[in-house]
Amino acid sequence: MRISAPKETAPGETRVALVPRSATQLVSTGATVAIQAGAGTAAGLTDAAYKEVGAEIVDDATALLAGSDIVVVVRRPDTDLVGRLKRGAILIGVLEPAADPAMVRALIDNGITAFRLEAMPRISRAQDMDVLSSMATLAGYHAAVMAAYRLPRIFPLMMTAAGTITPARALVLGAGVAGLQAIATCRRLGAVVEAFDVRPAVRDQVESLGARFVETGVESDTAQDTGGYARELASDAQARQRQVLAEHVRDSDVVISTAQIPNRKAPILVTADMVASMRPGSVIVDLAAPGGGNCELTKADEEVIDHGVVILGPTNLPASIPGQASQLYSHNATRFLTQMLKDGQVHLDFDDEVISQTCITHEGKPVGEQIEALLQGAKA
Repeated sequence: MRISAPKETAPGETRVALVPRSATQLVSTGATVAIQAGAGTAAGLTDAAYKEVGAEIVDDATALLAGSDIVVVVRRPDTDLVGRLKRGAILIGVLEPAADPAMVRALIDNGITAFRLEAMPRISRAQDMDVLSSMATLAGYHAAVMAAYRLPRIFPLMMTAAGTITPARALVLGAGVAGLQAIATCRRLGAVVEAFDVRPAVRDQVESLGARFVETGVESDTAQDTGGYARELASDAQARQRQVLAEHVRDSDVVISTAQIPNRKAPILVTADMVASMRPGSVIVDLAAPGGGNCELTKADEEVIDHGVVILGPTNLPASIPGQASQLYSHNATRFLTQMLKDGQVHLDFDDEVISQTCITHEGKPVGEQIEALLQGAKA
């Protein structure tokens, strides 16, 4: 069994899918582990570090892919990479099939069994395989640090001989994994923090971190799905929500927004009028930028300045801290991989929801109604 990790090719991607520690675990199962030369360099991982734990270093990506039974990646590969995989190989990564139906078709045509880690079910047994939570934790932390760096004042209360500096005020929109980490980091930096979420169940978590929970009157237990994700609100509820949030946005020095809805455009929580009401120099970090943004003025991976307010729309913050991001991602991916390996061979149990909910192609066929509908839509 040969398991490999190629160098990531997506622009700006600095992570690597397997770190040396994970390579050690996989080698101990009897597998051969191969890493493309330089794949871990941006994450501070040398080829020598991989060799020390028994991994092979392969210079040529085509040779690496053609000789691998299992290939682990971070980001969705292009059709060229898929075409270089060995027929019948297994591909594991954050594949986001809806964004590239052509890749899905290439996986089917090449007989690749593919697993998208972003669809990991939210069950206790799968917590240590949950790449979305791992990466969201890092994104929430980095968003707070980014805001603190760009804000033209300090976060904490400070008493000096020249006078007292009042603390900055931060508002976090969305109290999922990224939002909670943003709250915790802003609090540690000394800011006064408020947070909002449509799910009242997260109120205790927000308050346990020392933040004030903002009530808008639209919070409801029905505002989340069975997986714990937020649902889209009706238009009248969204209007009431924005009316209340407008006052809190106006009074904030920093707004960090993280609210996303699976398979939907991110809800607009901060309008252009709200931005205009903020003090010049205020900062918005919109982590929902990949889904269009929670701020009406957000542009993905661009900096926008409107009425003196800085609006940042990063789409891949974990890549800004590739050392820890690679470590966490690699652990998640390796845990997923090892649970399907028995006696050095792959055993796929499609009665296991971890397997069935993450698999998108198998034996030359699409897996699941969502993937079948995606391919039908691409033909139309």
